[in-house]
Amino acid sequence: MNLKIPNFTNFPLLNPPSEIIDVRSENEFNEDHIPGAINLPVLHNEERKKIGTIYKQISPFEAKKLGASLVFNNISQHIHQHLLDKKPGYTPLIYCWRGGQRSQSLAVILAQIGWDVMVLKGGYKTYRSYVCQQLATLPLQFDYHMLCGLTGTGKTYFLQGLKQQGYQVLDLEKVANHRGSLLGERWKSDVKSQPSQKYFDSLLLQQFQKFHAEQPIWIESESYKIGNVYLPGSLWKKMKQSPCVEIQLPLEKRVNLLVEEYSYLIENPEILKDKLKYLKTYYGWNKLSQWYDWIAKKEWKQLVEDLLITHYDPAYERSLKQMSSKIIKTIDLSDLDLDYFLESLS
Repeated sequence: MNLKIPNFTNFPLLNPPSEIIDVRSENEFNEDHIPGAINLPVLHNEERKKIGTIYKQISPFEAKKLGASLVFNNISQHIHQHLLDKKPGYTPLIYCWRGGQRSQSLAVILAQIGWDVMVLKGGYKTYRSYVCQQLATLPLQFDYHMLCGLTGTGKTYFLQGLKQQGYQVLDLEKVANHRGSLLGERWKSDVKSQPSQKYFDSLLLQQFQKFHAEQPIWIESESYKIGNVYLPGSLWKKMKQSPCVEIQLPLEKRVNLLVEEYSYLIENPEILKDKLKYLKTYYGWNKLSQWYDWIAKKEWKQLVEDLLITHYDPAYERSLKQMSSKIIKTIDLSDLDLDYFLESLS
């Protein structure tokens, strides 16, 4: 009887698999993974930790025995819960940290069932190396048009409008899941939702691979850091040198837009106060107390207007001076008028 064996493949993949399976632990997967991969751990978080302790404190032999038991129990569950309905033509790609025992333990069993199974040579480390290499050079191959403007001028809104019209758009704040300012963290139930730096890199590369070098990419003017993640140096270098279209919107309109967009902070005033306390170093206790008083009185428009005038607008002016790019056009709007914005670009 001839039993199938897994095939080893390099990255990037020549042929798309039916499914990409990451067999690392949940924590490893959450830190970063190939976009689109599913997580079927052959060792869960606590199991992996336990095996490592036994390996160091007792013996490698005892660790391998227990590890084998846990691995095959988990594989059995994955087959029952996820793989029983797969057809004969199913062709999964499997990877672990280095393409070693964890990935091969699942791959061998699936191959012997009869599926054409691929294992990523070098595992996640091979993939991560590829991401770093690509991000060091790929962003340099594109031209960029920057969209800049004071906080609250609707830059994200107009970027979305450009995308709907067929322009190439890179929404960095969407990829980073952060609005790029002190109050920009997007959260739910007090759980931080920004991707890790490594997964941000993965998502960013995925975006770049969809673009065409013969067309410019529209991108919002951002700082080098968005929340807790950093832009690749290659991208930041190009952004600083790219032409910029500036949007201007009346202060009243900006205030109204921000009150609407940041409603989740208005609904959670204690979190808002906790974030604002970081500005005490720059503006003093009297200013912070004034902001707190407006929060207590729910005078949101007064608060937002003062934050813009005191903090955000001066910060924007300083950021412009750090960029070597030139403002090639200023679009003065009275409202979020997408049609007028698009006409003004021509």
